[in-house]
Amino acid sequence: MSLASEDSGLSVRKKVRILNLYIDNFSKDEFLKKLKQGVVFTPNVDHLMQLQENRQFLQAYKAADYLICDSQILVYASRFLGTPFKEKLSGSDVFPEFCHYHKNNPNIRIFLLGAAPGVAKKAQARINAKVGREIVVAEYSPPLGFENDEQECQKIVQLINDSGATVLGVGFGSPKQELFISKYKNQFDDRVKILMGIGATIDFEAGNVKRAPSFLSDIGLEWFYRFMIEPRRLWKRYFVDDVGFLWLILKQKLKIYKAPF
Repeated sequence: MSLASEDSGLSVRKKVRILNLYIDNFSKDEFLKKLKQGVVFTPNVDHLMQLQENRQFLQAYKAADYLICDSQILVYASRFLGTPFKEKLSGSDVFPEFCHYHKNNPNIRIFLLGAAPGVAKKAQARINAKVGREIVVAEYSPPLGFENDEQECQKIVQLINDSGATVLGVGFGSPKQELFISKYKNQFDDRVKILMGIGATIDFEAGNVKRAPSFLSDIGLEWFYRFMIEPRRLWKRYFVDDVGFLWLILKQKLKIYKAPF
């Protein structure tokens, strides 16, 4: 069963089908103006490949109100399929733009969740300095294996609810961040209007990890830069798990692709 193309009552908008996802087709400006509430996930090639075999991940994805294109490779695929995205909206680009967009909006108060100990706190300080106000009101870096500790997860929920935040940015990596958001989103205070899966953004904002040069990102080679930085961690993802993506896109082009669930 493919992910529904319905809009969860948030108004009709254009989407692009890539395999078993219907991904929103926004420009960055359109998305920033549109985003008032809801769950935001940022699909890329790795997500789409996981969604071909991981039912739990697919179920978690159904919690999303917005899916935005996180990959230049997906932009190329959309052009090949004849339904082009307006632009790439990677989470690590959109999140800082979101902070800048709301720099004078006191109703936007962000909780950063994720990264290694001390990294989120550093990101908080740097973001607030750039924005010019305390837009990030709190942060927390949970211990390894927290997702298997319900007591720790309930502690996290309480920290978020007590913080007064209206926006939650979760940077655990996938599928952990999507599974966490889908499982606990209904336990957050009503004030928490926006929940975003932001991957490595906390590390980038803290200056803990360097992003790829923009010219590499613009031509779809950010993944290769990241591989060169962390080859032992990423070689399997990029050279084993994700290599079948091109074949699946060709099958979709030929109208012989079938959603796995």
